[in-house]
Amino acid sequence: MKKSIAIFDTTLRDGTQGEGISLSAEDKFKIARRLDSLGVHYIEGGIPGSNSKDIEFFRRIKSYTWNARFVAFGSTRRKDSIADQDANLNRIIEAQVPAATLVGKAWDFHVHTALQTSLEENLAMIADSIAYLKQHQLEVMLDAEHFFDGFKHNSEYALQVLRTAANAGADWVVLCDTNGGTLPHEIHQIVSAAIEGTQVKIGIHTHNDCELAVANSLAAVQAGALQVQGTMNGYGERCGNANLCSIIPNLQLKLDYNCIADDQLQQLTSVARYVSEIANVNMPVNQPYVGNASFAHKGGIHVSAILKDSRTYEHIQPELVGNKQRVLVSELAGQSNVLSKAQQLGYELDAGKPATKAIIERIKQLEHEGYQFEGADASLELMLRQAISNEQEPFQFESFKILVEKSKNRPVVSEAIVKINIDNESIYMAAEGNGPVNALDNALRKALSRHYPGIEDMHLTDYKVRVLDESDTTAAKVRVLIESTDFEHTWSTVGVSQNVIEASWEALVDSIRYALYGKEKKLQTNERKESLGIVNH
Repeated sequence: MKKSIAIFDTTLRDGTQGEGISLSAEDKFKIARRLDSLGVHYIEGGIPGSNSKDIEFFRRIKSYTWNARFVAFGSTRRKDSIADQDANLNRIIEAQVPAATLVGKAWDFHVHTALQTSLEENLAMIADSIAYLKQHQLEVMLDAEHFFDGFKHNSEYALQVLRTAANAGADWVVLCDTNGGTLPHEIHQIVSAAIEGTQVKIGIHTHNDCELAVANSLAAVQAGALQVQGTMNGYGERCGNANLCSIIPNLQLKLDYNCIADDQLQQLTSVARYVSEIANVNMPVNQPYVGNASFAHKGGIHVSAILKDSRTYEHIQPELVGNKQRVLVSELAGQSNVLSKAQQLGYELDAGKPATKAIIERIKQLEHEGYQFEGADASLELMLRQAISNEQEPFQFESFKILVEKSKNRPVVSEAIVKINIDNESIYMAAEGNGPVNALDNALRKALSRHYPGIEDMHLTDYKVRVLDESDTTAAKVRVLIESTDFEHTWSTVGVSQNVIEASWEALVDSIRYALYGKEKKLQTNERKESLGIVNH
């Protein structure tokens, strides 16, 4: 029988200590809902009463039913004080959550230097605080801070901290590699010693300062830890926390532990990207399991092989974690890349036909001019569709004009005027924006909205400009990449020109064309389902 591992997510608390990450109460609530659907067992919400955001968050979660257990975070009572008079502990109780995490010192150096108290008083602080929360029927976990450094310096005292917590009624003691400097073999040895030296369930909480947080978490579980703490995408202070997006599939798919249900594991990629979007932090494309390039193939030999059997260059099926295989098409692409890409998109290309060779040559020519399709799948798909099917475009471009006004007492205002044609109807529309591209986007969508009302569901999420030849200074070609989403899917488009506005317009038009194409496909799919008597609920 598979051994079960409890997953403890601290994105909303420890993750927000990462540089550049700030979550509102609404942001935290949205993320919590997705984490709950993912199936994590514990969600650490923050420090009750410490700020208005956390106060609002703990208030809001009371109105909903959750599968996960919410956890309030705090520290042990202050030195030389009484637990039931400690404001921090009382705020945890007032939060009315089922579980609490208390951080306590496990390194004698920290007790003397940071707390400036005696080793005996530190143990009393831990015991009193846990016992007080247990009196109020909370599930209590002790985060034994700096446990591994403490064990290496004074193993007897570090173990005494764990025994003190257990004797006071702690449900879990969590061993923290707070400075992130411990190696996997040390983790395994020390966790084994901790399990042998105390009678309480053990958890692990690692940081990534040596790029080993995931490996250290796995080593701890293999030594007997039953709970893993971490964050989505590894967010956290300094170099981050252990990344649950890697830990969960490694435990479940590689080591045969039971963490979450298989159908929940298939949500992993979408949840990781959703959290990234809410946190306004770009995910590394090469992030394992959930990154956009995790199962991307560019080399012609690789692509030729995966067409025969994906196991040749993929260690798992991408769908197990909700990701998908991608074939990148570039100037390095061989025929296999283009054929595979077309097949993924639902098009059948005949390798022997001149049209196929023409498409490959066209891609290589465009890449030579500065286009890059490996990061702009939507533009590539549109080009393939146009070459293969000769479908009518949803609209025809006629002209655009941009006005930028700067006056003394007001900020810069951009206005775009767009003229397009739909079914022989000329449409002329103007709109303002906080920049030329935003104004163009607003004007184009206004022009399309009467014929394509669903266009309101999409928006741009990222905009990147890269100068292709810096030696040409202000006359240099630029490449613009635009990422867009409709909250179900995300896609990227590309434009290239010596004029940044023209390059932006090209990428923007592709983005909207792709959005309209996606809605057309969805409509066709629904129509086919209805014809077969299949009803969506």
